[in-house]
Amino acid sequence: MSRTVIHGGLVITASDEIHADVLVEGGRIVALAAHGTDAAESWSADRRIDATGKYVIPGGVDGHTHMEMPFGGTYAADTFETGTRAAAWGGTTTIVDFAIQSVGKSLREGLDAWYAKADGNCAIDYAFHMILADVNPSSLKEMDRLVAEGVTSFKLFMAYPGVFYSDDGQILRAMQQASGNGGLIMMHAENGIAIDVLVEQALAAGHTDPRYHGDVRKVALEAEATHRAVQLARVAGSPLYVVHVSADEAVEEIAAARHKGLPVFGETCPQYLFLSTDNLAEPDFEGAKYVCSTPLRPKEHQETLWRGLRNNELQVVSTDHCPFCFSGQKEMGRGDFSKIPNGMPGVEHRMDLLHQAVVDGHITRRRWIEIACASPARMFGLYPKKGTIAPGADADIVIYDPEAEQTLSAETHHMNVDYSAYEGKRITGQVETVLSRGEVVIDGRKFTGRAGHGSYTPRATCQYLD
Repeated sequence: MSRTVIHGGLVITASDEIHADVLVEGGRIVALAAHGTDAAESWSADRRIDATGKYVIPGGVDGHTHMEMPFGGTYAADTFETGTRAAAWGGTTTIVDFAIQSVGKSLREGLDAWYAKADGNCAIDYAFHMILADVNPSSLKEMDRLVAEGVTSFKLFMAYPGVFYSDDGQILRAMQQASGNGGLIMMHAENGIAIDVLVEQALAAGHTDPRYHGDVRKVALEAEATHRAVQLARVAGSPLYVVHVSADEAVEEIAAARHKGLPVFGETCPQYLFLSTDNLAEPDFEGAKYVCSTPLRPKEHQETLWRGLRNNELQVVSTDHCPFCFSGQKEMGRGDFSKIPNGMPGVEHRMDLLHQAVVDGHITRRRWIEIACASPARMFGLYPKKGTIAPGADADIVIYDPEAEQTLSAETHHMNVDYSAYEGKRITGQVETVLSRGEVVIDGRKFTGRAGHGSYTPRATCQYLD
């Protein structure tokens, strides 16, 4: 088995910062030892990576991606191959993607379709959540079987009537089932029934531009749905994970539930931390690039989200990566914002944007690693195999240059999409080298990985509930 030593760097995990060398063998981390000590000097290796002046951090865990997702008559532009390659470029070494149950079909059929899409095509490791689009006695029973095989989280939608929407009774039943089998319910919390009324009224009034996507998806309707989800989970005795939290009032609902001691968790995404309704209002239909749901909010919401991340009212930053090209896909909504495919590219830039947040003083270095690596790994039953640098963990390791400067652009990114949501944004910090299970997949900013290296990873149940 080949041995790799990473020497001279500052190892940063969610709990520690130590100047240590790291020994990797057989795809796992075998040992850490203080740099320059006899123990570290005694290690023989087939490959030595000099990390002097760099950070040595765990590979990122992105707990919310949508590769090849069908939506509104088209598909997300990234395949499992292109999307996982872009993730690797950005220092993410594990994604948890969403398999989708179609109405009238079983969970198994949906899950098998996603296994088939991903198998042999991923550059990094992957796992699945399950979207429940049709809650019925049969699919409720299937939830137990999926948990047993390592698909331990289930997403429900209070939005998108006629597509993914579940009513309160269906949600309650699914939560009760999860309460019994140890699964985690993930919730898209927006009042879709009310939003559809506002969409219809906006279009009738001639309000067709992308910015109205944000106007109709009101903060109050995200907060109301978040509150309702919390209360349903409370009745069911179920844990709850609220995805893509975008607004201050929704954060307050999660915080209030957590202060009561309820097992309620929240995720936000870089787009809500760095972008705003100003982007949605860009002229000449450019705002369509920023259409996602929950929508971008006015800038003043950002400070509440950062505060929520600092004080652990929000635990995870994922991307909700669901890219659609501006040309030919986003353009489907010209003249009718409701036809713009909902979703944005982001899987490549999460680690860098969050490092920029460290530079800007929003979060500490260890909190960066916690919200991007360790917390998602714990939330989704992957820790300590993923999300940390410790003996026995998978050797998913990033050598990160905290001084390098880069400018984000569609010209240089690796996602299969024709625009960047952060075009021209200057960032301090850049991924230099990435190991996935001990194999170098990015080597000094060159891609050396391959489709098929990534391996399917069954998950335990949420480790915050143990």
